[in-house]
Order: sequence, then C-alpha cells, then structure tokens
Amino acid sequence: MNALQMYIGGRWVASVSGATYQARSPATGEAIATLPEGTREDAQRAIAAADEGKARLARMSVWDRARVCARVADVLERRRDELARTLTLDQGKPLHTEAKAEVSATITGWRNAADHIKWLETSVIPVEDPHKRVLTIRQPRGVYAVITPWNFPLNIPTEYLAPGLASGNAMVWVPAPTTSVVAVKLMECLEEAEVPAGAINLVTGPGPVVGDEIVAHAGTDAVAFTGSSATGEHIARRAAGKPLLLELGGNGPTVILDDADLELASGATAFGAFFNAGQVCSAAERILVHKKVYDEVTSRLVDRASQIRLGDPFDERTQMGPLNNQPVAEKTDRHVADAVARGAKVLVGGGRAPGRPTDLYYEPTVLTGVARDALINREETFGPVAPLIPFQSDEEALAWANDNTLGLVSAVFTSDLSRAFWFAERLRTGIVNVNDSTNYWELHIPFGGVAGKRSGIGRLGGKHTLYEMTDLRTICLDVRRTQTQ
Repeated sequence: MNALQMYIGGRWVASVSGATYQARSPATGEAIATLPEGTREDAQRAIAAADEGKARLARMSVWDRARVCARVADVLERRRDELARTLTLDQGKPLHTEAKAEVSATITGWRNAADHIKWLETSVIPVEDPHKRVLTIRQPRGVYAVITPWNFPLNIPTEYLAPGLASGNAMVWVPAPTTSVVAVKLMECLEEAEVPAGAINLVTGPGPVVGDEIVAHAGTDAVAFTGSSATGEHIARRAAGKPLLLELGGNGPTVILDDADLELASGATAFGAFFNAGQVCSAAERILVHKKVYDEVTSRLVDRASQIRLGDPFDERTQMGPLNNQPVAEKTDRHVADAVARGAKVLVGGGRAPGRPTDLYYEPTVLTGVARDALINREETFGPVAPLIPFQSDEEALAWANDNTLGLVSAVFTSDLSRAFWFAERLRTGIVNVNDSTNYWELHIPFGGVAGKRSGIGRLGGKHTLYEMTDLRTICLDVRRTQTQ
C-alpha cells in the first residue's frame, strides 16, 4: 500500500503531526493508500509557500505561463491510462465509459487555459478629458484557496487550477479526502511538467481543518470552491470580504412537454439521472412530464434504468459503479424513503444492491408520484434516482420547476420554438438546455447559478473563469505635453 505525501513549496512532505489516514476503494473496500492528515499548521505552510510562488509567477510572461499549462497537458496525455485507472480505483466510476472521458476533459482543460489566456484582451476607454488615455489590464488576485469535491476529482480541480495558473495566481489546493489519491497523482503530473515551486500546493486532510484554514487565513486573497450549498455558504461566511467563486448544488428540473421527441427526451433524461451514478451537480433530479405523455415516458425510463449494468468499475461491461462514500449513499436512502413515505412508488431499484463487495452500489431507481414537499424534490440528492412528477400545463410545470432554493441547470424538451424560449427565459437556473440533458456542458461555456438561489456565485468555463480569477486594473495616463517637450 502506497504511503503518499502532500506537496508544498515544490517538495513532497508529510504532515507536521505525522498523522495519516487510509484511503479505501468504494468498489472493493480495500485500503489503497495512506495519506497525510493535514493540520492547520500544514495549511499555513502551504499558504507561505504560495506567497513565494506568487512572486515567481509574477516574473513570468503570459506566454511563459501558457507554455507551462501546455506542458501539463502533455504530461497528462502521456499518463492518461495511469490517471484513469487511479481515478476509477479512488472514485469508483467505470473506467471505460467515464474515467477515461474525464481524463480527456482534464487534458482539454489545461490546453484551453493555455490558449484562452493569450487572447484575454482588455480595452482602451474613450474619456471626456482630451489629455487622458484610460486603459485596463487584468492581473492575478494573488493566493487562491481552492477546495474541490470528489465526484469529478480530476476535471473540477482543473477548472480552477489551470486558469488560476495561466492567469498568474498561486494556489493552495485542498481536495476531497475520499479522492485524494487521484489528487496526488494529478499533482505528480504538475511536478513533472515543471510547474514553478509554490505555484500550486496540495494539502490533504479534513475539510473543516485544512479547508477552513485556507479559506479564513489572512494570507489567501480569494476563494474557489465546488461542493454543497451548505458548505459553500459556510465558506462564504468564513471568507468574508474575499472574492468568491462558488459552484454549488443543483436540483436540476427537467421538463418534458407533450410535443417532445420522447425517444430523445427519455434517453437524455436517463443520462441526466444516472451518469456518474447521479453524482453530478447538474443531474436531472426532478423530472416533470406532461400528463399526456407521462405513462410513455415513465415506461421508457424504467426500461433504460433496468438495462443499466451495475458492477465492477474496471469491467468493460459495467455502465455504473458504486457511489463514492457512505454519506452520499445514506442521503440517497433518506430521500427515497421520504418520497415513499409521502406516497411515491418505486418502479425499479429503490435501494442498495445486495451481494456486492461494498454497500455503496446503488440500484438505478425510478420513482412516480413524488410529492411536492418530498426531500427529493426540495434538496440535492446526488444519487441514481429519477423522480417523475406529472403536470397539466406549461404554467404548472414552470411553477414546480422554480419552486426550489437551488438554481443551477435545467432542461426542457419540446418541438415548439416559442415554448422553448418561453421556458428558457423563465426557468430560474443559470443554464437552460433545450432538447438535451441537464448534464450537457462544454468546458468553455459559462457555468453557474442564478441570483436568489443557493447554487453559487460567479461563472466557471473558459475565459469566464479567467475573468473571475483576475482583478480588472484601470490605468489613467495624462499625455499632455509639458513646456520642455
């Protein structure tokens, strides 16, 4: 079993406490590595190292930093098979259908950052004073605290680390404890690519300790976080006064109208509900279906859920692996049980699959008759559950969809362009996908929540992340000629 270390100031180090914890595979339950259980002092060491790294980055040109990001992508490309296997071992997602695709997206993310930063243009602003010239430049914010989750433990860190490095920020990164093995593997690739010492520092350990320290410490200038709404709100309080980039929870409503292409809608909705075992912030967690097509859509989703092969994530035939950890499995249990207690019916699945190496394997589940006040309709579930809810009119569907504190991604299926726009302009989510899954997204598209909901602050994606992770500096020049000129 490997004994892994943290990465601070360009060196692999143990925790100052000497404490470690075991990482276990969600697929088999076996111990796969030991990791340092970081302390507040470890986090402080990383912040000091990042402060020194910030000075090194300041001496590099935009093109220099772009070349570093491109080198990272090259290393990831060479080690893609190793990364994918570690990802499956650590997170539990199927190797052939999901882990390899996440590695590919991670490589693209680093290449995109290398490209986008070179074309991040600013403006010269016309002003009233004829003697003045006003221009803007974008500058790094300094030291970023970056905290990332376990559902996409390569791609989501890349969404922050790549643009953060490209734009000249030094970072202290705290990954989720349950997927820190693959985080160490990613950090090895960054070291191999010769990322400057101190530019990116990895601290493993419990979020309430090392995560809290980097968020609240005066030595960090800004905070980036992906995770639950409750944790994000706590982070916002602890980081009061710092710039925040928060991508938080969703409860993605999917609206299937009576004129929809039902084959398209059912396939895309099944993908929205069951991809990555439902452990996606943009998952289709509420499926609103017009009464005219409700029975047919229900039948199609039951068929698709019944055909999903749940099993060993390293097996080529497997389409869904285990959930990553016990808390998310317990939450899925609670939500399903609550829905049933309020009158919902389980048509397929409904619980943990028996006879598996661990109890984290959850059956693809379809529910009907979900009550409006059910937890599964009010909160983010993060499990492979498709709850179906009938509606009679467009207005009723919109009211159901918007009756939620979360507002990240939604989807609407219709063959009528005017109805598509009617929903797209009224659904209270940051993204509305028309005739595709809530999970549709590309790395350069702006991604985030909407005001008044608990789904985050700011936008991830391509140049939008670069805007979020830099300050806009205004420079005013007096260009009048003096008498001696």
